[in-house]
Amino acid sequence: MHLCSPVSLTKKTILSCFFLLLVALLLVLPRYDSAGDTDKSKDKTTAENGHRRVAKVIDGDTLVLSPNETVRLIGVDTPETKHPKKPVECFGPVASAFTKAMAEGKEVRLELDEVNTRRGHKDQYGRTLAYVYLENGAFLNSEIVRQGFGRAYTQFRFRYRDRFRNLERNAQENKLGIWSACPQTESQS
Repeated sequence: MHLCSPVSLTKKTILSCFFLLLVALLLVLPRYDSAGDTDKSKDKTTAENGHRRVAKVIDGDTLVLSPNETVRLIGVDTPETKHPKKPVECFGPVASAFTKAMAEGKEVRLELDEVNTRRGHKDQYGRTLAYVYLENGAFLNSEIVRQGFGRAYTQFRFRYRDRFRNLERNAQENKLGIWSACPQTESQS
């Protein structure tokens, strides 16, 4: 007689059958996020140095490279425009427009930082952590901070942390970008 047949239905076997069915469903069904979409938050691509095309700019510090690799710029924090739990922040649309003008649709060189090797060069959302260099050699991460479109994000170690702190200090002293448009802006260094 089979465990889940109608003849042998006791409380214990009903619970066992229910549990087996639940486990089977969890293994078969796709994962869903809080918005009800299938789980796309973890970028499954392998992070590596190299040349790529920027398919889309999500916001001032996040890009999507072709074919489908989401990249978070190391050492940069621009005001939010797309965060699901935060309002659009002061200067956010301007910072996004800057990054879009600089990089969208263009060929870039991705460079990883050895300090992120242990974590596979990914952040907690599965985005590749990288430095981005434009075709003309400009260092995008650095330019965003230098021109005041974002702050130096120094919560974590990275190769250019001291340089970015100095760029932020200079942008702040010269009242560039967020440092003039958003009076409540504070350094995170």
